[in-house]
Amino acid sequence: MSVPVTLALSGDQHEHLKSFLFPGDGKEAVAILLCGRRDGDRRHRLTVREIHGIPYSDCSARTPTLVTWPPDYIAPMLDRATSESLSVVKVHSHPTGYPAFSATDDEGDGRLLPMIRGWVEADILHGSAVMLPDGQMFGRVLRADGMLEPIDAISVAGSDLHFWYADRGSIAIPDFAASHAQAFDEGTIERLQRLSIAIIGCSGTGSPVIEALMRLGVGELVIVDDDAIEERNTNRILNSTIDDARSGRAKVDVLGDAIERTGLGTRVIRLKKNLWDPEVVREVAQCDIVFGCMDTIDGRYLLNSLATHYTIPYVDIGVRLDAVRDGAGKGRIREVCGTIHYLQPGRSSLMSRGLFSMADVAAAGLRRADPEAHRQQLEDGYIAGVVSNRPAVISVNMLAASLAVSELLARIHPFREEPNAAYASVIFSLASMELMPEPEEDVCGILAGKVGLGDRTPLLGMPELSDRRRA
Repeated sequence: MSVPVTLALSGDQHEHLKSFLFPGDGKEAVAILLCGRRDGDRRHRLTVREIHGIPYSDCSARTPTLVTWPPDYIAPMLDRATSESLSVVKVHSHPTGYPAFSATDDEGDGRLLPMIRGWVEADILHGSAVMLPDGQMFGRVLRADGMLEPIDAISVAGSDLHFWYADRGSIAIPDFAASHAQAFDEGTIERLQRLSIAIIGCSGTGSPVIEALMRLGVGELVIVDDDAIEERNTNRILNSTIDDARSGRAKVDVLGDAIERTGLGTRVIRLKKNLWDPEVVREVAQCDIVFGCMDTIDGRYLLNSLATHYTIPYVDIGVRLDAVRDGAGKGRIREVCGTIHYLQPGRSSLMSRGLFSMADVAAAGLRRADPEAHRQQLEDGYIAGVVSNRPAVISVNMLAASLAVSELLARIHPFREEPNAAYASVIFSLASMELMPEPEEDVCGILAGKVGLGDRTPLLGMPELSDRRRA
């Protein structure tokens, strides 16, 4: 059985493509997508890097059911694909709304796709896709044996999340999810069943996120944490016990076993590894969505970079409890708050939102790679102090986790009064009992140019992720 294929676009890419393919004249138009890849063993992601619209005036014919252009026009694009080992996807519009490839499409793709494969001279996928007037897309790829197979899923990671499946409607809704379907719809439940979601960090917020996603019926969870259960963890990790702590069981095994015991059908992949392990990056890069449930600066930077390279939406969770440190009120809680960040590829990042700077990332990396050098620089005043073993209260963690999972639901099934673009982040404060949303604004100058780069050597362009295996 072949590995499922996903074509992934950012929200801005999809919007640009739609505006070009539907200029308002009712005629077909065509564009070429140059794509990076994640050549995975579970999923093969084609990640759009660039969109090259073929000018309307250069097309030899454009009608409501046909578009043709000189093949020589795309020669420079194919040369780029050859030199950088990029996948090529031709996409055109169906202004009439015809929801399938036409006989004309079959004839054209039968000539074009083998020509592209022969030109690029690499054993990589190339394909063809169609966009309908409402923005929905479907597509197919040319396999090595010359057969055309459907693209299993086309995803758009924008303010709203879109997933269009080749065999939509073929999955039965399980009985336990019937009440969810009443709240949303069967299409939303089917999307949840098909999703592969990575959760990085299996402690305070990660544990309840995993529990909620599993009971919503998410199809696959990739859980990542290199730590074992300790007694201090049992106050906030669901399904953990003192016996688990005393026997030093891995967090991913405690939570993985709990998922499998429920029998609800969620597949679980357990990675008892650090996020900075190249194998973890490769596994997470095959997922549809990632949740960051950790508070290390360098880890959050890595996740933001990974999500950008592979065009994956990223939900980041941060929780803070502040107590009076001195005086008569010492120990009294003065603030319980947190922030849920939704990060879409090509827009703002945790850096551009001011959570930390690249200097902070460098300091955190030094702490991870060389603790003694970090301690010395901390003493010398080159690095700002850091707080470890922050207070943790399960009720606060579960509130943050619930808001984060609800953020995902709002993106795949919009239900808020305002558009989702108004909720790039949501701050909660239990001291003032407020939810404070902030809109999407600036583009990140550091990551904006890395959307859809896909596999690189070294991974993510970071020497720390180098190893001897093929990326």
